[in-house]
Amino acid sequence: MGNKAYKFRLYPNKEQSAFLAKCFGCSRFVYNHFLRLTTDVYADSKKSLRYKEWAKLLTDLKSDFEWLKEVNSQSLQQTLKDLESAFVRFFKKLGGFPNFKKKSNRQSFRVPQHFLIDNNGFLKLPKMTPIKMVIHREILGTPKNVTISKTPSGKYYASIVSEQDIPHAPLNGDKIGVDLGLKEFAITSKGEKFENPRYFQKSLRRLKIRQKRLSRKQKASSNRSKARLVVAKIHEKVANQRQDYQHKISRKLVSENQRISAESLNIKGMVKNRKLAKQISDVAWGNFLTMLEYKGDIYGCEVHYVDRFFPSSKRCSNCGYIKQDLTLAIREWRCPECSKIWDRDINAALNLMLFMKSKIPLEEGKFTPDQLVERLGMNRDTSSGQEATGAA
Repeated sequence: MGNKAYKFRLYPNKEQSAFLAKCFGCSRFVYNHFLRLTTDVYADSKKSLRYKEWAKLLTDLKSDFEWLKEVNSQSLQQTLKDLESAFVRFFKKLGGFPNFKKKSNRQSFRVPQHFLIDNNGFLKLPKMTPIKMVIHREILGTPKNVTISKTPSGKYYASIVSEQDIPHAPLNGDKIGVDLGLKEFAITSKGEKFENPRYFQKSLRRLKIRQKRLSRKQKASSNRSKARLVVAKIHEKVANQRQDYQHKISRKLVSENQRISAESLNIKGMVKNRKLAKQISDVAWGNFLTMLEYKGDIYGCEVHYVDRFFPSSKRCSNCGYIKQDLTLAIREWRCPECSKIWDRDINAALNLMLFMKSKIPLEEGKFTPDQLVERLGMNRDTSSGQEATGAA
């Protein structure tokens, strides 16, 4: 058994939009209130509050703010669980400290039960009339909860989590290495190259114009709200284009191959490069690797990672020679030992495929490229220019 999410577009009327805005506001208020309370209590007495204490205090909070009773009570409880999850991720060093929610960002609330999806394409939520929903695909399994969200561009969505049997496809197909880059989005060991569409860069000129117009509008005016909506739609279009492109590539790779090897990139560290930060953020490698992993579980494809410090571009995948002076400006190079001419990206993808089973933790700055190859079990005999395994 596993969970699968379905996302559908909602079209609420004016009354329903007003009630959804109230639900968003109440959830945001509860989240921010208990985040501030927990922070203050810890600062004063070094005592940590958790969901058990928050749930008791929520009852008293409803007495002070009667309008909290107008929305679904379970949605407010789910908000407290989300806050607890945010703190757990922070203490496990999986994320930053929880931030206060803003009205201008994406809004959402979750309904854990007592919702209904009828055959006419309507979603029934507690305390409100059925909302029109476009069901473009069949929902399999048993729906467990639904999350209602509103994007900054003003669109409403329902994300329905369903519990169902997810059969894992048998392992079949070929194995490849995938090298991610900026000039081309992805390069495989088979020589196939996927272009980098650079959606954000293509929209940058239009976005700059709209951003300037937004900055000139008077704050809290209706014209500023309209200008903000235009900017939000541009960002949303870029995100949708990028996501659609990566969905197609990831589906193609996991459907045609049994094993995929990629490099474990330190994306957070790479975006600190002020010259390449915008391009690295635009290409969204992390999101693509996440797609490969969860689709690989469904379609029967294993995703392996090679250490980020392994010299995949510098090492000749034919003889093992390592070109120490290889720079980013060099796109092709000739191996001085075997005379093979390499496209640096295809050569890197071939090396990633050869070393996909290697999972040796390495520390930054403590090993030279030659030492990395030795630790991974493929020592190079410099006299003959051929590879020699550890067993030999």
